[in-house]
Amino acid sequence: MFSVLGAGVAGLCAATMLAERGALIEVIDPAPDPQGASWYAGGMLAPFCEGESAPLCVVENGRRAVDWWAARVPGVVRRGTLVVAPPRDRAELRRFARATTGHAPADPGSLEPDLAGRFAEGLHYADEAHMDPRAALAALRARLAAMGVALRLGTDAKPRGQTIDCRGLAARDALPELRAVRGEMLLVEAPEVTLTRTVRLLHPRFPCYVVPREGGRFLIGATMVESDDPGLISARATMELLSAAYALHPAFAEARVIETGAGLRPAFPDNIPRIVERNGRIHLNGLYRHGFLLAPALAGDLAATLYQETRHAS
Repeated sequence: MFSVLGAGVAGLCAATMLAERGALIEVIDPAPDPQGASWYAGGMLAPFCEGESAPLCVVENGRRAVDWWAARVPGVVRRGTLVVAPPRDRAELRRFARATTGHAPADPGSLEPDLAGRFAEGLHYADEAHMDPRAALAALRARLAAMGVALRLGTDAKPRGQTIDCRGLAARDALPELRAVRGEMLLVEAPEVTLTRTVRLLHPRFPCYVVPREGGRFLIGATMVESDDPGLISARATMELLSAAYALHPAFAEARVIETGAGLRPAFPDNIPRIVERNGRIHLNGLYRHGFLLAPALAGDLAATLYQETRHAS
């Protein structure tokens, strides 16, 4: 019997991988409708782009994510990522290209007609994808329920059996080295914009990404602030994100702001997520800004380890 604490992306991925191996699982979360850091994620499955600032292990493990999600939830869009920069910032595009792999030169207007005449060159990461993270988590919960996993949401039920702690920042009582990294986002409705893939705008002051959602909506994100403040998005972040989106496409000036949000991501000092065993409890934590990208790989490693240990013990 395994008790998974936390129904965010880490907990649901861990429960899924264990359940697929035939383990008896329960998922416990005090929130009836969990809306932690996973709720505000961009939903980009972009391992190659993350290589700009992340170590090779993030790129390598993240490459498993697209196929993993596509095999388990609907709505994974495999149209790659387009990276562009304003003409005056072409040096940023060159730098980004040198720092990453998995890309090819691209004419932005040929991939996204909305950008024709606005950006002369870009980089296309064809093997990347995106999805709606909220819909993906709902689909995972439904899949787990269909597999017989007990979802004890809205309760502080006592764990039974081996505990897998995926509570994010709530686990700082056991993992004091965790820190919070605040990310802020906007969800807008812009029917005049027809972007079909994630577009990253490189900018020296406020780079941003725009991720398509259904119904003419787009998620614009995201800031990276070393802060424990879980409060509302700041005016500065709102202006910077909207300014960057406007630089990408002027029609964003007429967009309706549907939602603003801020989430606190858990991170270890080196920003590398890991599996930690402490005081008889196994922790899967520290996903930083790579939750949907790295949770499947870590959950797979965890399940493989536990399966081997269980088999040897028997």
